[in-house]
Amino acid sequence: MRTEQENPLGTERVGRLLLRLALPAVTAQLVNMLYNIVDRIYIGHIPDVGAAALTGVGVTFPIIMVIAAFSALIGMGGAPRASIKMGQNDDAGAEEIMGNCLTVLVGISVVLTAVFLFFGRDLLLLFGASGDTIGYASSYMNIYVCGTLFVQLALGMNSFISSQGFAKTSMITVVIGAAINIALDPLFIFTFGLGVQGAALATVLSQAVSAVWVMSFLRGKKTHLRIRRRYLRPKASVMLPVLALGVSPFIMQSTESLVNIALNSSLQAYGGDLAVGAMTILASLMQVLSLPIMGIAQGAQPIAGFNFGAGKNDRVRKTFKLLLISSVTFSVSLWLAMMLIPQVFISLFNNDPELMKVTVWAVRIYMGGAFALGAQFACQQTFIAVGQAKVSLLLALLRKIVLLIPLIYILPNFFADKVFAVFLAEPVSDLLAATITVITFALQFGKILARNKPLAKEPAA
Repeated sequence: MRTEQENPLGTERVGRLLLRLALPAVTAQLVNMLYNIVDRIYIGHIPDVGAAALTGVGVTFPIIMVIAAFSALIGMGGAPRASIKMGQNDDAGAEEIMGNCLTVLVGISVVLTAVFLFFGRDLLLLFGASGDTIGYASSYMNIYVCGTLFVQLALGMNSFISSQGFAKTSMITVVIGAAINIALDPLFIFTFGLGVQGAALATVLSQAVSAVWVMSFLRGKKTHLRIRRRYLRPKASVMLPVLALGVSPFIMQSTESLVNIALNSSLQAYGGDLAVGAMTILASLMQVLSLPIMGIAQGAQPIAGFNFGAGKNDRVRKTFKLLLISSVTFSVSLWLAMMLIPQVFISLFNNDPELMKVTVWAVRIYMGGAFALGAQFACQQTFIAVGQAKVSLLLALLRKIVLLIPLIYILPNFFADKVFAVFLAEPVSDLLAATITVITFALQFGKILARNKPLAKEPAA
């Protein structure tokens, strides 16, 4: 059994450690961003039908988000628990968590695949698809959901690689999949003439390769925690704490699905396919801003989790401080770029003059409060790292469920321009949620650390 002194998460200088772990994690999220949006970029440039096809694929976002949310429920719930176990010198306990999570991910994959194959078309119509876009939406979704198992393994189990400090290996998981997807997309979409079906097929194949890579590493010799057959049978005593902690990131991602449904259905009613198409691009731009921040947080999570488990509160504080500075700097910088030169970002997806005009106008409204997301994510992810499932859950519910979704339906009652009112709901909820999250963190963080008793004398950070 390793001692905590042998693990660099507990001994290396925090600033250097965060840089070493965050850079690959941010790179992975940037590549993951490409992974998620490259289909839309190519689809938006299909001759003659690009705008309609892009809108159709945008309607599938809620289903894609729900699939990813379940991987976060298990992966982001289990990985921090495993980090804390490692900090307590309990590698066997960490491996049991990982093995249980693997089995549950497989079971979830089977259920989700069946549900979306049987009810997918009806759901897409409910989510905002029109007669002109439902064909593109169904074609993409039917192929994508067949790769649900690969998504669950590639995303969910990759969390257990990064939580051990193998940031570069975790990054490679995403890079492999993204590179294959980027290479196959133009081949399948344009050369083979498969259109949106080709985009979905390229995505499924790339996710399959990523899943194989993850499972090979976690069964190999380089990993600290290894998948073992004796830990594959799920236990309530293991999984209930995982679910309790994972419910926060699950809600963060699944509520994105609900938000997308609320936005698309409202925009379809007030602005038609053009407004829904603009929303497809705006959702992609929000990923451009938020995913790298999540990468920074992923780099900080194993440091904070390990040292919290080891009782090294000074290192936990320093980790949060550096995470906050990095996240806020990034979110403000990218927000400024999107406010000043939105055309540069929008043109990546489509050059249709009408769609461009609507989206340039909408991005300055929709992204108006995005500069505050860095502070919110830093506080919320630190709550997760130190095992505060209830607080993190409440904050996750706040931004999307308590604020944004009601505002989407309330604000149009006060504005003549209904489409403007729908887009305005996002910045209002972002600013309110960030303010409440930061205040809550300021009040609770010190108390949480005060209750965390050091296991040994802390070395200098």
